[in-house]
This record gives sequence, structure tokens and C-alpha cells, in this order.
Amino acid sequence: MSPDLDAAFFAADELLLVPDHLMLRDGPVSGHAVRVANRCFQDVGPAEALAARHPHLTPLHLPGRLLMPGMIDAHHHLTQSFGKSLAYGEPSEIFRRVWVPLESSLDDEFVYMASKLAALESLRGGFTTVCDAGTRAPGDIGAVATAVQEAGLRCVLGLICNDGGNDSSAAEREAIRARAARFLQRWSDTPLVHPSLAISVPEAASDEMLVAVSALCAEAGAVFQTHVNEHLASVERSVVQRGLRPLELLARLGALGPQVLIAHGTLVTPSELMLLRDTDTAVSYNPVASQWKGNAVAPANLMAAMGIRFGLGTDATRSDGFRLMDAAEAAQKLAFGLATGDASSGGGWTWFDHATHEGARAAGLAHRTGEIAVGKAADFLIVDVDTPEMCTSVDLTWDLVRLGNRDQIQAVFVDGRLRLWEGWPPDWDARALQRELARVAHAAMDRAPIVRLHPPAAEHRRLSAVARQGRALQ
Repeated sequence: MSPDLDAAFFAADELLLVPDHLMLRDGPVSGHAVRVANRCFQDVGPAEALAARHPHLTPLHLPGRLLMPGMIDAHHHLTQSFGKSLAYGEPSEIFRRVWVPLESSLDDEFVYMASKLAALESLRGGFTTVCDAGTRAPGDIGAVATAVQEAGLRCVLGLICNDGGNDSSAAEREAIRARAARFLQRWSDTPLVHPSLAISVPEAASDEMLVAVSALCAEAGAVFQTHVNEHLASVERSVVQRGLRPLELLARLGALGPQVLIAHGTLVTPSELMLLRDTDTAVSYNPVASQWKGNAVAPANLMAAMGIRFGLGTDATRSDGFRLMDAAEAAQKLAFGLATGDASSGGGWTWFDHATHEGARAAGLAHRTGEIAVGKAADFLIVDVDTPEMCTSVDLTWDLVRLGNRDQIQAVFVDGRLRLWEGWPPDWDARALQRELARVAHAAMDRAPIVRLHPPAAEHRRLSAVARQGRALQ
């Protein structure tokens, strides 16, 4: 990183930033500048024109730097991220064996610490917004809201509204609806927390609750999040129990629509793709989750061609925006492109767009964030592109997708404030949080009734060596 830049330079209430490259919605431009004030982009355009319009500001030149929108994580579980290494080598539906038992054992203090650490990881990976699909931890979801606000991460925060299915009572359903309405109201005017409602999977809720939650979100201008058509077992259970696949069930109930964000959508039929398009339902495409624990890869390139709204999500795997874009392209090429001779599989611009402004559309925040434009929140990254890998670039957008690394992110701004400088927050002790969470995390994992089907690497190697020795003796 260049020694001529310092975090103190960005402490002013009003900034005129002049990077070598500015990533606008239609691609990168040079010789441009942005004015940041009152938490927003107040002016964007040619640097000389901005300097003339704002003579009271001293331009802050950023040589060798790209100023780009912060990335949007369209699907996360902030209270699961600390245990992500439990997922390695596990077959699908790990939530049943690991996440549900793990989260149910967490108290509010642990939820706060785990969420704040996950928020830090997201910021370090270039995400300025995450969509959290809800936690099953007991207690007040306010612990998650406090954590993301303190870390400075924008969050679409989901409150889980499961009622257990069609056997739930009217009183249970009414209590959940009332709690959901209070939640939407409580966080409606908070700058960084955008309330959302969630149902873990359609089978976890009654028909009435699915309809009610979707309608509440539509009325409030909020997002309804749910995992849909992710695993084969879940699709088959829905067919057995409800006579329809999960996405078909939501469509029959009238619960799809522009307020809905479904996670995964890996197992979708042609008719279900038409349902998504015709109802303007959004999808979170989670390629790393497919690699780690999925049954399939969502046909995201086809979704893009059909005009289906979608963003890119981590699903609490690894919070690295550049690697996520790379995985998004690679998964499409391996799952679909190779068989048809599609060498570009959407092209680098597709994945960059869906990591930024298209991701904001999927998350219901297109009016607020996702691009460098006047009136949008100043959620952005300063990225060092003066590197051996990029110094001869002829296509910066695609280079960011295939070559970008989070260690190139020099600064992260959310809502106009500097949140990270060279990977660390300038205003709170992240290392102390790491040490404290590391101290208690393993005890939390040990006491939870987790069932892992794949041993850790060291044990796996030992068992493999024993098996090889046994075969040699035969």
C-alpha cells in the first residue's frame, strides 16, 4: 500500500476524491472525481469540473487506485460464520445437523460477538451490505443489529417467522405476525439496519404464515427471505408433504413477488424460472455454497438472460467479494458453459454487476446503494490496482473478477464513513474481539449437539493411513 495515503486524510465531513479509476455503472472511467458529504455521493463527474464547482475543497488524489461500489452479499448468516469450518466436506442439508443445534445454544452476548466478527469479515472482503437471513439463536435479534451498526456494515436483517407448518395454532400464528410487525416498525428508520422477515424454508411454515409474511413485507417495503429449491431432499419432502415443489407452493399461494428474495434456487425447472421472471422474484446465487455443500449450481447466466433479478451471496462460507465473483463465473462455466462451448459464461461484467448494483436490486436497496451515483449512499471501496497482476490491464472489470484480491482493498466506506483502513477498523479494537470470541467459540461448538459426518483433516489423514496399512497387509 502506498505510504503517501493515511486514514486521517479521510476523516473530514466532506471529501473530494480523485482516483485514477472510477467504476461507474457502465464501467470504469479515468479523470473523474466524486464529492462525498452528508453520507452520500453529492457530485460525480470529470475531476476538473468538480474542482471548479467545489473550490472550497482540496482534491484528494488517489494514484494507482480504483474507487468502486461496495459489494452486496445477498445471502448471509452472521451468527453461523464463526463455525464455517464445521461445514468442510459435509453433505447437503448441513443446517439440520450443524447450524440449528449450534445456533440454538448461543446466548445474546455470543450472538453479538459472532455477528460483529462476521461483519468485520464482510467489510474486509469488500462487502458494504449483507442480507442476513435470520438466526435461530434464542433471545433478542437486537444483538445482531447492535453488532452490525457498531462495525459499520449495512444489513438487511431477517427475523425468522417459522410457525412449524400447517399444524400450528391460530394463536401461535398471530403471535408471530405481531412480533414481525413490531420488528418491521422498530428498525424502519435506522440508517444501517433494514428490517426483513424470513422463513427458513417453506416447509417450516404453514400456508397461512407464508402468505402473511410475504404480505407484511410487501406492505412495509421490506424483503421476505427464504431458502428455496436448494437441496434435493427438501424438494422431495415438499412434494410428499404439500404436493408441490417449494417454489411451486409459494407461487400457488401468491407469496412470490418483487418483495421476495429466495436463497439458492439451484434446483429450478424451466417453468419455475418463468415463475421467477413473471413475478419479479429475486434470487441469491450462492456459488461457493454450491461448491461446499450443495446439490447443484443455480443457472445464474440463464437467469441474467431471462431478466430475473439476482445477487451474489456467500451463505456464510467465506466473506471475500472478489473470490465470490470469480466463483460465480467459474461455477457457471463448469456447470453449464463447457457443455455448450460458452467460453465467457456471462462475462466478467455480469458478475461484477450482480455483486454491486444488481445485488442491491435483489436486496431491495437499489434506491439506497450499489453504485457510484449522485444521491446514493457513499458505500464504496478504494482498491489498489497498481499491482503486478493489473498494471497491464486491458479490461479492468474482468480483471477484478478473476484477479482481484481483498488485500488490495485499502479503504472501506459505508454511509460515508471510513469503516476499515488496510483491513482493520480505525475506531474499535477488532483484535481484542477476535481473541475473546476465539476463547469461547470452541466451548460453544463442543456443548452444541452437532452431528458431523466428515472428520477434521488430521483425523481423516490418520484414518486413511490406517486403511492403507490394512490394505497393504492383506
